[in-house]
Amino acid sequence: MSKRYMSVPKNTICLWYDKDAEEAARFYASVFPDSEVTAVRRAPADFPGGKKDDVLTVEFTVLGIACIGLNGGDTFPQSEAFSFQIATEDQAETDRYWDAIVGNGGQESQCGWCKDKWGLSWQITPRVLTEVMQSGDPEAAQRAFEAMMPMRKIDVATIERAVAGTE
Repeated sequence: MSKRYMSVPKNTICLWYDKDAEEAARFYASVFPDSEVTAVRRAPADFPGGKKDDVLTVEFTVLGIACIGLNGGDTFPQSEAFSFQIATEDQAETDRYWDAIVGNGGQESQCGWCKDKWGLSWQITPRVLTEVMQSGDPEAAQRAFEAMMPMRKIDVATIERAVAGTE
């Protein structure tokens, strides 16, 4: 077949869902800027995770990153082996994303990690933390790292004090 199909990105993140890919994609589009659901595709025939005409795949973006959600059934659950790392500018943005994910049936974890209600892991990471870890200042990085370790949601002010050596 030499027929060209609609534009398909060269690389797309494929996320496996039990049956809720469309709900998850619409949630992500409502929370993160530069995010949208671009297509919902229905199964042309029965498949191991569902029936003909069920939603099979959902094409969407998260912060401009192309993704496809596959409703493949419960064979492969999400794990921390894959996560989205979201860089935040300040405490308000950190709180907004964290609260949206955790407050919509998700759960908190350690060091800025949380899971959404579909089991997908997210790292909500203030830039101040990432920047100090890349700064080449090992003492400031160590102080920030040690301040971060007992946290669930990252507290920007605490990290800033640790970087400055006043914590």
